[in-house]
Amino acid sequence: MSGMARGTFEVTITPETGDEAIGRFALAKTWSGDLSGTSRGHMLSAGDPAGGRAGYVALEVVEGVLDGHAGAFALQQLGVMHDGDQRLDYLVVPGSGTDALAGIAGSLELTIDEGAHTYELSYSLP
Repeated sequence: MSGMARGTFEVTITPETGDEAIGRFALAKTWSGDLSGTSRGHMLSAGDPAGGRAGYVALEVVEGVLDGHAGAFALQQLGVMHDGDQRLDYLVVPGSGTDALAGIAGSLELTIDEGAHTYELSYSLP
């Protein structure tokens, strides 16, 4: 079964103890739309975000209901910004699905417009 889930999420990013070269943050999200639930995770970042040159990696576990299927799965993120160009990749972590989401695969496209986070999750389930 393949599907496309659309909606929005609210995110809270909380700085954690790190060092001067690598920032560490806790993530907490509330998902709405075709995917409803919550997620928690951690992000590491480096570079100069204020100057437009930085990168980050993150892992988060999403728990909720995806198009009627309850369970959990992990998302892996890679973000890079350089001189006004930005790349953001979200992938479902293989083997991370539980319950009715066991075996999930896919990727997520994110749009941020005036602070609002809109997602499109392209996924497949066995």
